[in-house]
Amino acid sequence: MVTVFRYGLMRLVPAVLGGLLAGVPPAPAQPARPAALDGFASVLDDPRVQALGEAGLDLLYNMKLDEARRTFDRIEALYPAHPIGPFLRGLITWWQILPDLHDTSHDEAFIRQMDEVVRRSDRLLKRNRDDFDAMFFKGAALGFRGRLLSNRGEWLRAARDGKEAMQYVFRIAEHDTANADFIFGKGVYDYFADVVPEKYPVVKPLMLFFPDGDRTRGLRELRRVADEGRFIRTEAAYFLLQIYMIYEPDFAQSLAYVQRLRAWHPDNPFFHTLEGRVHAQWGRWREARRIYAEVLERYRAGQAGYTDALAVQALYYLGRAALNDGDPARAAGYLEELERITAREKRDSYFKTLGTLRLGMAYDALGRRSEALERYRRVRKMKDYAGAHDRARQYQKTPYGG
Repeated sequence: MVTVFRYGLMRLVPAVLGGLLAGVPPAPAQPARPAALDGFASVLDDPRVQALGEAGLDLLYNMKLDEARRTFDRIEALYPAHPIGPFLRGLITWWQILPDLHDTSHDEAFIRQMDEVVRRSDRLLKRNRDDFDAMFFKGAALGFRGRLLSNRGEWLRAARDGKEAMQYVFRIAEHDTANADFIFGKGVYDYFADVVPEKYPVVKPLMLFFPDGDRTRGLRELRRVADEGRFIRTEAAYFLLQIYMIYEPDFAQSLAYVQRLRAWHPDNPFFHTLEGRVHAQWGRWREARRIYAEVLERYRAGQAGYTDALAVQALYYLGRAALNDGDPARAAGYLEELERITAREKRDSYFKTLGTLRLGMAYDALGRRSEALERYRRVRKMKDYAGAHDRARQYQKTPYGG
């Protein structure tokens, strides 16, 4: 969902106006409210839910999806007919989507789950417009749904979800200022509503319909959630990582947050790959190579969550590093494997296009000119990423390294 993160900086802009402005908490395992709350004001106050929620989230983030599902089922059994059930099922579906945003096979199930959260929340809100659980889960579901829609290019629907969710985000933030989790959505909004219009003036007219943001306050709120949050600290750390990789490039801060995510969730393939990306973005190739080699090893071993898409990313950076090291034969090996995997893709991705270009460069460096030219021709028929067409045209005229 973002430049070096997969799609390009401009992908994040509509996401902010849609899902991100909405509050997007993909981490809470905080359930909802059935007919009775066993004497609690909110299911979030139930110690059983708190314990099961934390355990389930830990399993979820470490890609133990079946175990997480069984744990979340125990929460739903405590509070049936409440928004918590479909919301927690949706979290599992979300983590089937996130490692490979090109894969749309889980979209329908995820949208259906978030729609059910909204329906159940609306039933509670009809009885009590201040129902806390209903506001919490409806805001979260709208944020999630908007986030997926923005990734799919459905900006208008995403923005509608974001605008509707905002009322719940701000009311939740005011509900209990002592609880760091409740200010997550407001922190996301405060930061991006201030920063995005300055970076992308085309967004400014849209912001007339939204409250003002505050960059400094947003960062302070997100840091507090990452440091003190119980359920949403992972999501806060992830957003801070995106900020320090994209909006305010800072290697030390990026490294600190990605290492925090890795320490919390060592078996999470998405965060594992992001750690390699941080090092690659700042030219720390020794560490990038080590991390991407681990990703590739886990992929080949069939470890849960290490998808083709993450393997392709690892192969691309390993190939790029080998070219930088002056070892085109090793680079070609990685990039040929990338080519075999991406041959199954129905559409061109960033790494498919750039991987094909760099395979041509490796072939040129090996003196395999006809094979290099074939890759350059392919690149020019693919979707253009990062100036790949211009570079392919250049190498068609003058061999790479010549």
